[in-house]
Amino acid sequence: MSAKSSPLPAIEVDVDRASAVAAPTDAVFAAWVAAGLAALGLAHVSLAVRLVDEAEAVVLNRDYRGKDYAPNVLSFPLADDFPAPPDEPRPLGDIVLCLPVVQAEALAYGMSFDQRLAHLLIHGVLHLAGHNHDQQSPRLAMEALETRVMAELGLPHPYQQS
Repeated sequence: MSAKSSPLPAIEVDVDRASAVAAPTDAVFAAWVAAGLAALGLAHVSLAVRLVDEAEAVVLNRDYRGKDYAPNVLSFPLADDFPAPPDEPRPLGDIVLCLPVVQAEALAYGMSFDQRLAHLLIHGVLHLAGHNHDQQSPRLAMEALETRVMAELGLPHPYQQS
């Protein structure tokens, strides 16, 4: 009897829930990540998403960026040559989302929690892929890509407040 091989997963998303704030299902996070990766032409990759409260976000931001506040999103990319077995997806890195901050921003910006969360997750995915917003030209390109992915997901423009 021969074993039938199954196709390799195109994308693996590990969601780690360490926040008291209710969030969408893992399948929803995977769909948002998949849309961001598709816009970049990336497949056969993996990443981790950690959902945290303010205390953990402050510690991470202080330890890794030297800033003493809870940010909405942090991205920790892995090097392109990070070793991975040939049959497994290449790890891109980790994204940390501070759900209470995302909730407060959604309210302040007149957006739904899911809209703001999707935008920040896509923003984090783009950072893992090497995009940045330190200067105007890369920032505009990154914002255009975020806007396109949000539209493809049927979500409103991420930079227009209601």
